[in-house]
Amino acid sequence: MKIELLREDKRRFLDLLLEGDEQESMIDAYLDRGDMFVLYDRDPVSVCVVTCEGDGVYELKNIATYEEFRGRGYGRRLIEHIFEHYRGRCRTMLVGTGDSPRILRFYERCGFTVSHRVENFFIDHYDHPIFDCGERLVDMVYLRRDL
Repeated sequence: MKIELLREDKRRFLDLLLEGDEQESMIDAYLDRGDMFVLYDRDPVSVCVVTCEGDGVYELKNIATYEEFRGRGYGRRLIEHIFEHYRGRCRTMLVGTGDSPRILRFYERCGFTVSHRVENFFIDHYDHPIFDCGERLVDMVYLRRDL
């Protein structure tokens, strides 16, 4: 297993990025200004994008693993890697996600705690309804981890 910081041609993983954020225009808003990490287990299996929000605050904007590789620890390994990569530069790592118990549990197991909520985010910013496990996502829940 290896993790690579990708600086060019990030859109070649658009199919995987769309697994983590299903609207291409939302991905376009952060992809160029973010650092993209790709986890390989022979082939690429996971990606994440992290942006600098200023004053020692970074945000994990997208993390995704191909469906057939989920549940094997790849996402957690990628998050551990970015914590190490940004240690010393990053005071706080944020992640915004839908209000889904499954997703929130994943981030909490990675050491994040709930910070705040942005009401109606998925209604106001997406051009179609977003669902997780059959439930429509409405609010964005932000979690944080101090490094």
